[in-house]
Amino acid sequence: MADDEHPNVSADLIWECCRQNNSYLVKHKTAGGLQFSRDPYNLTNKHSRKYDGFVNNKAVGILPAEKSGVTLITKKTKHLNRPASNINEVTFSGQKSGPKIYKGVVNYTAKNGYRADLRQEAVARASAIHQSQQPKKETPEKKLRGAKAKAAAEKDS
Repeated sequence: MADDEHPNVSADLIWECCRQNNSYLVKHKTAGGLQFSRDPYNLTNKHSRKYDGFVNNKAVGILPAEKSGVTLITKKTKHLNRPASNINEVTFSGQKSGPKIYKGVVNYTAKNGYRADLRQEAVARASAIHQSQQPKKETPEKKLRGAKAKAAAEKDS
């Protein structure tokens, strides 16, 4: 067996060692000790074993694309000891409709055997990013109703 197939250290041991202190951890003392994560493979930004991508061998991340759209990043399990070459990126253009992007994310993760428990979070993240890239509509001017509208109409005429 090659060294690339099996990591030297289990994911559980890595989590126990890095749980209290790692480069992605963000601690908030004022908000009751909440802990967040800046890990690009963390879909919910919660600091937990389930969502942290640097611990898991198969991890999924959703990032905004450069112009518009969504980039799906995944970890390859083949080269675990080579961080630069174990990243796979797929970009869904912003010109596609939202449901097509979400279906693409689900199909890619399902067909390549990535974790099924993270599919809903991946779609939610892609949806939030896609929605943030849409142009904002201006709020229409409020129309007067009832007695105020009648009074304004009498002033104009």
